[in-house]
Amino acid sequence: MVIGVLKIELYMNGNRSLKEKRQVLRSLIQRIKSNFSNVSISEVDSHNLWQRATIGVSFISNETPYVNSTLDQVLRFIDSSGIVLIVAREIEIFHF
Repeated sequence: MVIGVLKIELYMNGNRSLKEKRQVLRSLIQRIKSNFSNVSISEVDSHNLWQRATIGVSFISNETPYVNSTLDQVLRFIDSSGIVLIVAREIEIFHF
């Protein structure tokens, strides 16, 4: 079993409140879930910062290349959305 974890720090330039941040983030997370039904995703840090968010994405498979490929596709999807700017990213792969 191979577990991939992707941690992404995001910057949202146009937000003026936490309410706007949550609307943007909810929309982005929903779009990711609808395009990548096998990944789990959630906001994991920066909850009270209105222009920053940290999300975690996880994916489980039997093959390391498939895990890497899926997480890379999620990353490219977020980058191409134009909604947020990726500030930092970190991918970890665990083998069990």
